Amino acid sequence: MEWVRLVAEEKIREAQQRGEFDRLPGFGKPLALDDLSAVPEDLRAAYRLLRNAGMLPEEMQLRKEMVTLEDLIRCCRDESEKSRLKAELSAKRLRFRALAEERGWHGLGALADYGNRLEEKLTEDGDGRD
Repeated sequence: MEWVRLVAEEKIREAQQRGEFDRLPGFGKPLALDDLSAVPEDLRAAYRLLRNAGMLPEEMQLRKEMVTLEDLIRCCRDESEKSRLKAELSAKRLRFRALAEERGWHGLGALADYGNRLEEKLTEDGDGRD
């Protein structure tokens, strides 16, 4: 397969000499590279495929849904609907924590719990209740 690489490199050099790459969009500008440095090397290709297909990893999809539910709860005036949304949010939080434990994200559960408590404290009405 070495010969394939050599032929390809030769064709690229010939095209460069003819100036075929000079008028391409973005010529002379740095490439916008993906920053997947935090993703293990063996998972990077899979993450790129998922992202390019418009898919999110389960934990990111859950986090997105949790933010949406939190916004809906803040805006909701119907108490029965608010209770249903809170139950759905609790289920999503439990699943997110389970995923975090499966993936070995130590300390995330305590951090998430602290964040939830802090958010509840900041969004309380003057009487101490939601």
